[in-house]
Amino acid sequence: MKIRVQLAAIVLSFATGPQWLAAQHFPDDARLLEIIQTRVEQGRATGIVLGVLEADGSRRIVAFGDPGPDALPLGPESVFEIGSISKAFTGILLADMIERGEVTLEAPLQAYVHEGVTVPSRGGRQITLLDIATHRSSLPRLPGNMTVSDPLNPYADYSEDDLHEYVSAVELSRDIGSEYEYSNLAVGLLGHVLAARANTDYETLLHDRILDPLGMTMSGIALSPEMESWLAAGHTDQGEVTKNWDLPTLAGAGAIRSNMNDMLTFLEANVGQSRTALERAMRASHEVRREAGGNNDIGLLWHALDVNGSRIVWHNGGTGGYRTFAGFDPELGVGAVVLTNSAHGADDIGLHLINSAVPLAPVPPPVQERVEIEVSAEVLERYVGVYELVPEFRITVTLEDGSLHVQATGQPKFPIFAESESKFFLKVVDAQVTFVPENGEVTSLIMHQGGVDQTARKVG
Repeated sequence: MKIRVQLAAIVLSFATGPQWLAAQHFPDDARLLEIIQTRVEQGRATGIVLGVLEADGSRRIVAFGDPGPDALPLGPESVFEIGSISKAFTGILLADMIERGEVTLEAPLQAYVHEGVTVPSRGGRQITLLDIATHRSSLPRLPGNMTVSDPLNPYADYSEDDLHEYVSAVELSRDIGSEYEYSNLAVGLLGHVLAARANTDYETLLHDRILDPLGMTMSGIALSPEMESWLAAGHTDQGEVTKNWDLPTLAGAGAIRSNMNDMLTFLEANVGQSRTALERAMRASHEVRREAGGNNDIGLLWHALDVNGSRIVWHNGGTGGYRTFAGFDPELGVGAVVLTNSAHGADDIGLHLINSAVPLAPVPPPVQERVEIEVSAEVLERYVGVYELVPEFRITVTLEDGSLHVQATGQPKFPIFAESESKFFLKVVDAQVTFVPENGEVTSLIMHQGGVDQTARKVG
């Protein structure tokens, strides 16, 4: 693969001499470049743009890797899908609307949804905006009525009518507020509701309340001509160019595109003393509201990681061809953004640079090369059915045009390929499926992914 490289070092303002050097939190440009260049050369990324924000407001940006066919070299202007970092923007919009008196955090969601929509409740308890903003709504991760015509752009066909229909019909599987459970559905619904409350659409609300006031001219959902000219092509974790994602209805959960210059502007507005109403809303969105498991707490959709008594406020994101990270230490006033144009995560780079007590991820063992073999239709037919991991999460296996396909609850359908009569693999991600027989009948399957094996029993 031909690698096009661009190293960019940008310092907006700094004091010269030893005092500035002593105050510098992040490594020098050579070390920053070494970190991302190593990651690309190890095959753990296609391209990376890394930006750091010092406490004095100075910025530095380095870039390395392949921007994709016909794309401009990677650098500060390169545009990426930031995925679920969009949720942090939605949390800020929520805080802003609370400050303006347009919504109330403890109010039931039912008070703000479109006419005719019935929000589910459980045990006499209704879902509040706070429940959604802290991922404790008990709404599932994804809507169960997604019809995916293109697995490489899975949210594109999901309409407002689909959303309203699903929310009105879904039954909650656990008590509201009882457990942290990350939900794209819930946050997408929140963005949808906030926009309706402001009598506009999500993108207009985003521009009016955050992007335009901060001068983030290379950010948004719809690609302007200039944004499109700087768009870095997304890649799978196998290095193949893949499609961009569209989230017309669940935009608040992951639809934003941006570049490093804008994202560092966004981080800068989130640290230091607040000077504007928007910055006050940002600080309110950082405030810890609930626990989120492990060493993490959660504010209004921002996560807060405790590292030996220090706090990193952060969010990451991922779409089909991009992985991203944005985080900062509110006490030190420093932050980091990592934008990649492949499906390889790089959260560890951002976290490590903000706080060195968080280690860089070790090099994973090489991915086993898998060879596809032919398996008879008679054998494949035995595997067709529904497999239950837990009551609310099932994997449906179908036989279509001589090939097996798997589809998990609320997720796109993908083909799987045989490497033996009982072992299959996916090509879109590094995951495998093993079918398990008992007394000649297939009774379960095992999903192997990310070093974890999960067994789902056959229920139909």
